[in-house]
Amino acid sequence: MKTRVILRADIASLGHVGEAVEVSAGFARNHLFPLGMAYPYSADALQRVEKDRKVADLRRVEEMKEHVAIAARLAEVQLTFEEKVSEEGHLYGSVSSHRIAEALQEQGLTISDRQIRLPEPLREIGEFEVTVHVFGELEAPIKVWVVAAAEAPAEG
Repeated sequence: MKTRVILRADIASLGHVGEAVEVSAGFARNHLFPLGMAYPYSADALQRVEKDRKVADLRRVEEMKEHVAIAARLAEVQLTFEEKVSEEGHLYGSVSSHRIAEALQEQGLTISDRQIRLPEPLREIGEFEVTVHVFGELEAPIKVWVVAAAEAPAEG
């Protein structure tokens, strides 16, 4: 059985503050209402949540501006990894999303390795375009260069 509620908080899988959504009665009764995340649907509840909706809309606009700025900064990033390489051009190790995230953090960008869309670690020399998930539908490409490490000259 479904029931209609008005959200008091942004919930990724349901909607934003002030939206009327249908959820199962148990979910509303056991989760949303006790945590103060929703009101039962009524005209009075719509009026109560209106101010919160306006504040949340302004906050979302500001957050989106920040995310767009981060995406613009990411689009300019070029990372270079020097790796030991076999004679065939294969890396002895690999460049993973975790290593890319660490390199981005060294440049002052707080990006988690979960945000980096890398189907599998990079195991060859070359130039790669890696997608970084910033927020929602917003993604930014970064250039990743994997180059052979210069070997130290043999002393003799």
